[in-house]
Amino acid sequence: MSVLRFDFIPYPLWRRQFPAPVGAALRPLFRRCLAAEADEHPPAAPAALAAYLARWGLLEGASEAEARAALAEPPPVEVAPAAEPDSVAAPPVRLPAQWEPVAAVLLTWPHLYPPLWAGHAAMVAAIAPAAAVEILVPSALWAAAARFYLRARGADHPAVRWVVAPVDDIWVRDYGPLVGRDAHGRRAMVKPVFAPLPRYPQARDDALARRWAALRGLPVVSLDLYLEGGNLWTDGAGTLIVSEHALRANRLDRAGLEARLRRALAFDKLVVTPCLRREETGHVDLLVKLADAQTVLVTSPALCCNGWALRETAARFRGETNAAGQPYHVVELPAPPPYLNWGVYPIWRSYTNALTVNGRVLVPVFGLPDDDRALAVYAGALPGCQIIPIDCRAAVNGGGAVHCLTRDVPA
Repeated sequence: MSVLRFDFIPYPLWRRQFPAPVGAALRPLFRRCLAAEADEHPPAAPAALAAYLARWGLLEGASEAEARAALAEPPPVEVAPAAEPDSVAAPPVRLPAQWEPVAAVLLTWPHLYPPLWAGHAAMVAAIAPAAAVEILVPSALWAAAARFYLRARGADHPAVRWVVAPVDDIWVRDYGPLVGRDAHGRRAMVKPVFAPLPRYPQARDDALARRWAALRGLPVVSLDLYLEGGNLWTDGAGTLIVSEHALRANRLDRAGLEARLRRALAFDKLVVTPCLRREETGHVDLLVKLADAQTVLVTSPALCCNGWALRETAARFRGETNAAGQPYHVVELPAPPPYLNWGVYPIWRSYTNALTVNGRVLVPVFGLPDDDRALAVYAGALPGCQIIPIDCRAAVNGGGAVHCLTRDVPA
């Protein structure tokens, strides 16, 4: 397996603030090789969007005329208001564990990234029999296009709902709503600060959670911390797990971070893990997944690169207890070797980047021999769950997989 790859990059490179001469040279290349024109000049009519689907191989065997007819009848959509929520929640908010009942899972449809449509359709098909699926789209027309694609792949389902709420990128785990119960027992949302990457406009991502809370009528607690959802695990019973990235991002020591978290979140114990080097997010979901309150899945420290971080993470949990004082049972998952995409982007594939939803576990797979072993580990660690592989070979080049691309909303 080559350590140097030239794979599709699911990131809006054409929005990056390159120096003027470089940007002028790259922009025509972006338009030819990526779906950049759908960002700068989005299709506004069924014919234009049908042509877009044809251009990027998304017709799934249908004709362009059939696509035009289907797109002329968009599905019902909800529109997230561009307004603040009506009320403020009473802190602290208890966030439930992912194995507790889930009402819905949010996904952002990857309309700008055609190679990711198949993976999103697979996630919708896996989630919809177990929970509602709320798909974020920039317009009703894009909802029609996504529904057309889902139907062609047999993944359309009555549990699918469409929410018009324009965002800047697809990684809804990080900017989506953190929902739990506040001090009065009401469903409520915690809103930390979503830190935009320095060279990309992502203000709409930061606004999404409040817009969604306003749509659902949920009160909100603001959390004055840079904290993405991919860097937060909880067992719902008093334990929070984050990586050291949360310390660095907020320029706090452990005591300062814990004190700030307590302003909004109900917990008794904070566990802080290392984070990977030369990995852009620093998120804990690339290292760890909680199977239950006492079972933690960790990436095996088999890699020469970042092996120290993986060894320390496994050792930390072997010597740690949860908030109830129960020792952890540590189960190791295979560690797929990293590679360098386009000589610039280190790509870290991780089997811990999985989603649990009402008895189903969506596990990322990467077309590797280790896939079968990872699925077997999950089957052993969660014997009552249905283990569903999701091909994430395209998505991982954006830095994440199933967990990063979804945001569960508890019942």
